[in-house]
This record gives sequence, C-alpha cells and structure tokens, in this order.
Amino acid sequence: MIVNVIILTAAIAAAMVGTRFYVRWFVERQIAGYQNDLTQKHCQEVDNLYRQTRGWRHDFKNHLQTMQAYLELGQLEPLEHYIRELTEDYNRMDMVLRTGNTMVDAILNSKLSVLREGDIRVDASAAVPEGIPVSDVDLSVMIGNLLDNAMEACLKIPAEKRFVRFYMAKAKENLYIYVMNSAGGEYRRGIGGYLSTKASDGHGYGLARIDKVVKKYKGYRNRQDEGDVFATEILIPLC
Repeated sequence: MIVNVIILTAAIAAAMVGTRFYVRWFVERQIAGYQNDLTQKHCQEVDNLYRQTRGWRHDFKNHLQTMQAYLELGQLEPLEHYIRELTEDYNRMDMVLRTGNTMVDAILNSKLSVLREGDIRVDASAAVPEGIPVSDVDLSVMIGNLLDNAMEACLKIPAEKRFVRFYMAKAKENLYIYVMNSAGGEYRRGIGGYLSTKASDGHGYGLARIDKVVKKYKGYRNRQDEGDVFATEILIPLC
C-alpha cells in the first residue's frame, strides 16, 4: 500500500513538472511566433518605404521643373509652399536607418518611428556587419525588446525629458549594442540584476527574451542606471 502511494505521488509530481515545462515551452513558442510575425510585417513596411524613396528620387526631375515654372511666373508664395512640402517628405524618408540587414532595418525603423510618435527624442546609429552568427530573428528580438523597454520608461515621464539613444556597430570582434534612455528613477532589483516593474513574477518577457538571446550566443549584457537615466550594453562575439 505504501509503495503504491509513493508511486502515485511520484507520478503526480512528474506530471506536474512535465505540465509546467510544457506550459512554459508553449508560452515562449507563442511569444516567439508573435514576434516573428511582427518582424515580417515590419520588413514589408520598410521595403515599401524603400520603394517610396526610390519613387521620390525618380520624380525629382519633375519637382525641379515645377519649381522652375513657379519661379519664372514669379509665384514665390506657391514656390515656398512647394519647397516646404518637399523638405518635409525628404526629412521623413531620410530618418530611415539602413544597417545592411533588411530584417533589422524592418524592426529598428518601425520601433524608432513609434518612439518619435511618442514625443521621444531619438538619436540612432546602426550597422550590421556581414556574416554575423546571430540570426535575423534573434537580432530583432533583442532590438525590439530593448526599444520597447526604453519607450515604456520614457512614457512614464514628461515629454520634455524623454530621449532614447541607440547605437549598434562592430567593435573589434564583437557586435556592440548600446541603448540609453530617460527614466523615472524607479527600479526593481533582484539577485540576478534588474527586474521588470510590470510583471507579477518579477521578470517580464522582454528582459527574459533579451537575456536568453545573449546567453545563446555566449555574449555579455550589462544594465545600469544613474537616477533618471537607464542604459543597457550588449556584446555578442562575432567568431
């Protein structure tokens, strides 16, 4: 009888452990699938923006002819208005970053566009070296979650204090990613470092996804704050 109880207890415990791992695997798979779908969508959006840019350049000759006609007719006010509209169109297209990696361009430019719409000052520079061992999806996961976290922190403070700086480039034999953003100065820390301020389990999916990718490629991650500023550094070996 006692043996049967022990066997039954062990079976129940094994089932509970198995269920826990399955649920965790299922949730992570759902999140990864969701982020992959978003990345594909952003890729299409950026590709469309590239086509618009090429179209703008193609029409540049027509723009010059129109401005010349305004000038010859002495219509300076319409000419000024026309030039202002062209400048605004060009500035919107010129904000697009081209890293050399289409998938990264998709997620990065999409996130930066959302940041700007949130009245957040953005200073960004990015380049992706060829032949890096990190997959496009993993890069997008890191970039997306880094900028999502930065935006979330910025939106908690007044608009005039909001800023995000993003830098990504090759540093010696590493891929270096640096994000700095303004913050409200409220942070949660645990044994393993900073914790999410919104997840009930103390560790949000965004932080966990970033750490998982860094660990996968045997990289280095450092987070630190200075009151109203928060920064994250990531180094991923390229060989």
